[in-house]
Amino acid sequence: MSDTQKRGAILISGRGSNMVSLLHAAEEKDFPVTFDLVISDKIEAAGLGHATAAGVRTHALRALRQGQAAWEEELQQVLDEAKIDLICLAGFMRLLSARFVERWAGKILNIHPSLLPHFPGLNAQAQALDAGVSEAGCTVHVVTAEMDAGPVLGQARVPVNAGDSVDALSARILGEEHRLYPAMVAKYVHDNWLTEDTIHAG
Repeated sequence: MSDTQKRGAILISGRGSNMVSLLHAAEEKDFPVTFDLVISDKIEAAGLGHATAAGVRTHALRALRQGQAAWEEELQQVLDEAKIDLICLAGFMRLLSARFVERWAGKILNIHPSLLPHFPGLNAQAQALDAGVSEAGCTVHVVTAEMDAGPVLGQARVPVNAGDSVDALSARILGEEHRLYPAMVAKYVHDNWLTEDTIHAG
């Protein structure tokens, strides 16, 4: 790890295909983030196995049944122990509290399978099909307390074809997600939008 690289953590809930794309990108010597930690809210998440196979430390949150304050405290402790600078959400299906997000202001990124501000929240691909739009896509954004409403860093567009199923559209979008997310993470760091003096401000 070079002095200019940031330490990243990836949060997942499932197979972690975007996690895999980030880990692959981080293998390039000029990528500005090293992903030192993968965290999941599900011990059975397939992505944990992929991360372990890639030599990345993993952690499954244990305090979920104790409520959000408890598991966020556990999450914060694990992040602090690893000296994490940047959090990338990659299919993490739990909402983070405003308190946690504010503590990490400007240090959490997310990818969402729609062209925000259109179709926030769950089932974005189905929302797009139901709305009859001609194109869909994905968005990388900074996470704020309001769901899927943070500053947009980049978007990629795909056509919506006649007769598209949710699965077909989702697969088309996912291919763009795998390209867009690493590029926007790199740009975010290269543009010096991270500042050391606000890391772990809490």
